[in-house]
Amino acid sequence: MKENQAAFMQEAIRLSIEQMRAGKGGPFGAVVVKDGQIIARGFNQVTSSNDPTAHAEVTAIREACKALGTFQLEGCELYTSCEPCPMCLGAIYWARPDKVYYANTQVDAAAIGFDDQFIYDEIAIPMPQRRIPFVHFMREEALTAFKEWQEKEDKLAY
Repeated sequence: MKENQAAFMQEAIRLSIEQMRAGKGGPFGAVVVKDGQIIARGFNQVTSSNDPTAHAEVTAIREACKALGTFQLEGCELYTSCEPCPMCLGAIYWARPDKVYYANTQVDAAAIGFDDQFIYDEIAIPMPQRRIPFVHFMREEALTAFKEWQEKEDKLAY
């Protein structure tokens, strides 16, 4: 690892500790780097914002996209204090950074009560049998929006 990579990870770790101690949320921090500079910082704000999606990676991605004026993070790297959960993993893939570095592992997070394995397990279960049942209906009506999107000439594909 290069020295600056360690500094970026140290900043993610510092955020995780500082913001947890400040009562903002769980012990998670993240930074987005472009061209060797931190362009965005994020930390877990689930409990302080009453937003279950306010994980460190998601908040860092949101801030980076605002800073860059784009919805994708090509040319960027994400440094996060912990291996991303399934939601953050999805957000990362949608944002498309070039690389992700992480410190703590999924196993480390599970050991302190942040166990995401049940989500991975739920994905493999048929929707009606999941802990939160998913009920499929009104597909034909909803397809109207998809058909219009498909035919839309001025859409910005992503």
